[in-house]
Amino acid sequence: MAGLDKDTPTPLSITLHQQSRLLEIGFSDGSEFRIPFELLRVYSPSAEVQGHGPGQEVLQTGKRHVDILDIAPVGNYAVQPHFSDGHTSGIFSWDYLHHLGSRQAALWAEYAERLAAAGLDRDAPMPDKGAGACAHH
Repeated sequence: MAGLDKDTPTPLSITLHQQSRLLEIGFSDGSEFRIPFELLRVYSPSAEVQGHGPGQEVLQTGKRHVDILDIAPVGNYAVQPHFSDGHTSGIFSWDYLHHLGSRQAALWAEYAERLAAAGLDRDAPMPDKGAGACAHH
């Protein structure tokens, strides 16, 4: 997702619910979302997850019980969650969080399709980073 434009809603509140593993976010356009930590993790905008171009995405598995240990602001346009599995490189802009919140059902369905196509389930352990892994992430 690109940076902010003048029509991007901005967050009025962000709350981490550790017990239910949900990020609750209310936007200036009146929308409110409760986004599961797992969804945030499997759709992290980082190169580690998205790859460096189309077709290089890395399917994330084993993230059902991931927690967010901390969340840090990035300027006035994003937050950077620190996940319990060590993932810290995703910077979630306001427009990307709005996208994730407003398209949750479609994104879960897409994730399920990608898992099925790979012959995996969401609780499968992530494979070890082997040859060809992106070493700088």
